Amino acid sequence: QVQLVESGGGLVQPGGSLRLSCAASGSIFSIAVMAWYRQAPGKQREVVATINSGGTSNYVDSVKGRFTISRDNAKNTVYLQMNSLKLEDTAVYYCNAAGSDLARRPFNSWGQGTRVTVSS
Repeated sequence: QVQLVESGGGLVQPGGSLRLSCAASGSIFSIAVMAWYRQAPGKQREVVATINSGGTSNYVDSVKGRFTISRDNAKNTVYLQMNSLKLEDTAVYYCNAAGSDLARRPFNSWGQGTRVTVSS
């Protein structure tokens, strides 16, 4: 079983910055892809950014140039640096990891979510 624990959410003014962290633990053999999703009130969950084990990243258009995803493979941790935050970035942010456990079985795990509120 693989657990994900997020941290770093909070309240920030428009134009401000936050850094989210997500640490994976448990029976991990490898993690192929780590990602951040978000769900705003009344909206569907959407992918914000993904990063594979080689460091290749992708972003939803609305955050390109403002958010940066990174990962520390040795620590099984993924980060999301969020700059120039906008009101529309307000959401609960979820971490996701997909990989193989020690028995070489695939897993796809979610964190509990961390709330980001952008407000003046």
